[in-house]
Amino acid sequence: MHDIRAIRENPAAFDAAFARRGMAAQSGRILEIDQARRAAISAVETAKAAQNAASKQVGAAKAKGDEGEFERLRALVAEKKAEITALEDQARVADAELTALLETLPNLPLADVPDGADESENVELKTWGAPRDFDFQPVEHFQIAGIAPNMDFATAAKLSGSRFVVLRGAVARVHRALAQFMTDLHVDHHALTEVNSPVLVRDDAMYGTGQLPKFSEDSYQTTNGWWLIPTSEVTLTNFAAGEILDGATLPLRFCAHTLCFRSEAGSAGKDTTGMLRQHQFEKVEMVSITHPDASLAEHERMTRCAEAVLEALNLPYRRIVLCTGDMGFGAQKTHDIEVWVPGQGKYREISSVSVCGDFQARRMNARFRPQDGGKPEFVHTLNGSGVAVGRCLIAVLENGQTADGGVDLPAALHPYLGGRTRIAPTGELV
Repeated sequence: MHDIRAIRENPAAFDAAFARRGMAAQSGRILEIDQARRAAISAVETAKAAQNAASKQVGAAKAKGDEGEFERLRALVAEKKAEITALEDQARVADAELTALLETLPNLPLADVPDGADESENVELKTWGAPRDFDFQPVEHFQIAGIAPNMDFATAAKLSGSRFVVLRGAVARVHRALAQFMTDLHVDHHALTEVNSPVLVRDDAMYGTGQLPKFSEDSYQTTNGWWLIPTSEVTLTNFAAGEILDGATLPLRFCAHTLCFRSEAGSAGKDTTGMLRQHQFEKVEMVSITHPDASLAEHERMTRCAEAVLEALNLPYRRIVLCTGDMGFGAQKTHDIEVWVPGQGKYREISSVSVCGDFQARRMNARFRPQDGGKPEFVHTLNGSGVAVGRCLIAVLENGQTADGGVDLPAALHPYLGGRTRIAPTGELV
């Protein structure tokens, strides 16, 4: 959430940041509620002081036998007690109203994030690799002859409805190999700690990373109140919730391969063919919890970790920085990595790596104690896909497709496939 003190001190800067996101000024209403809350709290303290003073005088009046003064003071104590209760209720209402407003406002963009209204104004920062020059017309992943029999959308629809897929045989094994390869790369070469975490979480965990309350429709909730995670960012980041970490232990770097679940609310008509946009998918997620001074360097490091996956698989990609109008709710700055998919003839997102500053840490009260012994400060949090397994599968299949309907597989995967190097046009690993 946002630092109310920073808003009080510089409301113009706060409003200017929201203007960059295409949003109306927010500080006026925030400060109005904050003033009412602070006034109620101050009035409570004044009333308590008057109540305490009168309480002390009651005994003295009783001892003197001054019945009139005794009754007046006793009535005053009762009056102040009722006044305090009413004022405390006012303060609680104002505090709840302030929280309800602040918790729905997105993070503030960093100064170097490009201004823009939507994805058309994102800025390309680099490209890696050249799209392959095919001597035939490449097709989409689900149209490749050796893939189609083992990528079963009809059975998935019978079981679960649209936006699900059943993978079989060679395709299922390559999908599994990709997840294992990514996880090993991050653990063995990028010094991330592997985690196996739950995919069902409580409200507090979803709130801490910003999925609740504003984006509840984007996720699935069970009948007993658990939420199915949209990404293991939720679990990994919440490891720090309510904690005061030893500053000497930072940064904490985690990765987890998990199932993820998204309702895809608002995506009707988008990517309806193939397995690009699914309700259930797998991802290898990265999360870092850092000292505030280190978060921007960590953002670059995490971006490179994700890019290393694609480079090892020899998949052409580009890095873009999202403009202010396309950034996610919790991000200060986001790098999207887009992989080349020849079947569509375009780059498609395969990873988003975001630095969130202390935005999530404030929501979940995640702090660290500085090594110099100062008072606890909020950590900074970062998250990024390292990478989405299903989308990586799509890229591997489409970039490796051959004219006969087979797929040549990247050398990095061969050890995970028992030395097999391709999917034959008949669908077998060979």
